[in-house]
Amino acid sequence: MELLDYFRRQFEYDTWANREVLFTIQRISASASETQLTRSLQLLSHILSAERLWLERLAARRQSLPVWPKFLLDQCEAQIEELSGLWRDYFLQLTSFTLSEKITYQNSKGESWSSTVQDILTHVLLHSAYHRGQIASCMREAGHTPAYTDFIHSVRTGLVE
Repeated sequence: MELLDYFRRQFEYDTWANREVLFTIQRISASASETQLTRSLQLLSHILSAERLWLERLAARRQSLPVWPKFLLDQCEAQIEELSGLWRDYFLQLTSFTLSEKITYQNSKGESWSSTVQDILTHVLLHSAYHRGQIASCMREAGHTPAYTDFIHSVRTGLVE
């Protein structure tokens, strides 16, 4: 599998996993305490905002959302769907050659950095998975069953090809 196809597949998985987390938060929202729901929603909102931020950095555009927005459930749903299309469009214009290109950007502290597209894409995936794990921990601590977002599960069940 070519590296570009690998990243496309991983972002397809990422979208699926974000949807699964959202569906679980929606399902438990009636029975979860405000604190439990708030933390999970806060983390999912951050995942989505950070994914958009990195996509904007890759496109040399200004940051459009705060790093820690306060999205409602329907806003998270809209962000997931919009980001899915934006990432799909981004990958359509990406080539194997551009994966190694360096992108210069400023982080949230205003520091200037350069990273390869490949490293940024890897970061986005790992960052999102990290925070989905935090959401799962929050849900377990509150007595709820978190979304089952293992990559291998998504592939075995045909949810990600």
